[in-house]
Amino acid sequence: MREFFRTLEVQRHDDHRYYHHSRINQSLHLLSAISFVCAYVLLFTDPVAAALVAWLVSMTSRQAGHFFFEPTSYDEVNQATHEHKEAIKVGYNLRRKVVLIAIWAASPLLLWIDPSLLGAFEPAANATEFVRHVGAMWLVIGAGGLLFRTVHLFFLQGVMAGLAWMTKILTDPFHDIALYYKAPMYLLRGELIDPMTSLRKS
Repeated sequence: MREFFRTLEVQRHDDHRYYHHSRINQSLHLLSAISFVCAYVLLFTDPVAAALVAWLVSMTSRQAGHFFFEPTSYDEVNQATHEHKEAIKVGYNLRRKVVLIAIWAASPLLLWIDPSLLGAFEPAANATEFVRHVGAMWLVIGAGGLLFRTVHLFFLQGVMAGLAWMTKILTDPFHDIALYYKAPMYLLRGELIDPMTSLRKS
């Protein structure tokens, strides 16, 4: 267990220092984390609604932070290029995220073409039912994306790394709230980039 928690801590540390320099990105991660916690609560009573919240609010705000606000220039703090960081990223790098987001965005079209989705649903009688069917699809896509990369990591880096990454993803909302709750305050002060003073190499 000690090795597992050590692996988890390293993954969390690397995720923060490599991919969360922008205060806007950090603030969007805070929004994402809070909405993910709400989605977790909804899972117990309405999993479909939880999936809608997770994808429409949590994931869109989270990924917007990475795609539009996180610097892609040379990382002076970690002395690494953007290309190097993308190559070593444990989870979904930007290219993999594009694939996942494309699947998510295109999935309602499949339901529009085949309202029963090969017999998985009774065709929707109204817009509300259609939206709930979409939410059910997104729930499966989210779980599938998590499990796919976890198993992929089993082969790339070992079972320990895969399980640690899955644990990290599932607990990120709570960790991000603790890590980035001050980010909006820094933004209001005009600080767009986290100086990460404690991480800078001497």
